[in-house]
Amino acid sequence: MDERDRRIGLNESVFREINERIEKVAATFEVRDVLDLICECGDASCTSRIQMAFEEYEELRSDATTFAVVSGHEVLDIEEIVARHKTYEVVRKKDRDARNVAEATDPR
Repeated sequence: MDERDRRIGLNESVFREINERIEKVAATFEVRDVLDLICECGDASCTSRIQMAFEEYEELRSDATTFAVVSGHEVLDIEEIVARHKTYEVVRKKDRDARNVAEATDPR
């Protein structure tokens, strides 16, 4: 795996972990409608936000290789767009090394 792909995978995993914590706090306070999440793209400086229904978030997290990104933040040489939503896209790692990083860092 080259350094760029590894860095992108790790950045996305960090954002996923932050969103996991946001979801847990929302559940603690019984917020079950819309989550205000961070874009899970590979750009460490990204501050874009995504709004997603709680159920959509659970579906996203059911696959360790999928991430939610703002449109235009996908990295098409290592991931593919598998779903488009109003405020975000779901991407899945298609590169074997990127999939391995995503699976190894999955908190679930």
